[in-house]
Amino acid sequence: MGRYINQAAKDEILGAIKNGLSVAEASTKFGASSKAIYVWLRKQADNTGTSSLEVARLRRENQELKEIIGAFALDKKRAEKNTKSA
Repeated sequence: MGRYINQAAKDEILGAIKNGLSVAEASTKFGASSKAIYVWLRKQADNTGTSSLEVARLRRENQELKEIIGAFALDKKRAEKNTKSA
């Protein structure tokens, strides 16, 4: 049987996952089983059925999209600048 993890430690682990840490990384870092973490995440699902894990995944995806859009905007700006100076 696994070791007991108090609520403060669970909150810390779930907070780290919400901020982008994967469940596997959190499991290794905090010494909790990934199965237990998934159970905690399921229990924490909000009234729309969206779990903390899904929210974290969407946040990571959103950040990646912002970076891609930023790169395109920068390329466009450079192209406009090069066209004006030519």
